[in-house]
Amino acid sequence: MIFDLIKERRSVFPAQYNDRPIAKDVIEKILEAANWAPNHNNTEPWRFKVLQSVASKTALGDFLAKTYKEKTAKPKEFKYKKLKTMASKSAVVIAICMQRDAKESIPEWEEIAAVAMAVQNMWLCCTEMEIGAYWSSPGLIKFMNAFFDLNEGEKCLGFFYMGYYDGELPEVTRGPIADKVVWM
Repeated sequence: MIFDLIKERRSVFPAQYNDRPIAKDVIEKILEAANWAPNHNNTEPWRFKVLQSVASKTALGDFLAKTYKEKTAKPKEFKYKKLKTMASKSAVVIAICMQRDAKESIPEWEEIAAVAMAVQNMWLCCTEMEIGAYWSSPGLIKFMNAFFDLNEGEKCLGFFYMGYYDGELPEVTRGPIADKVVWM
């Protein structure tokens, strides 16, 4: 049931992933789920760049770590190492991008929201397939045009790290919805 799947969705981090690869047809199914996200004016603003090879994931980690050292006044060694290795610990990294409607017929926030819904579809699909996933939006995403060939009006919103994992995930709780709703 979809409600149960929503409640089971968790952030599963690259350090928790095992070495099992994710097959291309599985990745394609996850991306197809993203393609069915709701969006205003049918702009379909989501764009994805899939990094699956060791070389592409290593290059991403190297770029992020190098950029962090260059752009940070007092870089921390642990963060440098984390940025350098997160991608290579993942079976797949998907750069989450948004292609802005050239006519700007709708507000940008609506297109960002549509991309977020596409990622939620991916995440729920991963949950159903027992694939761990984590969306990271480091401050370094503003420099990703130096790494990816982004189109005019396209921007990177973050990275979706994916990998199979072993073991159980912890329970997560939420406060009561009644605390967050006003009935009028």
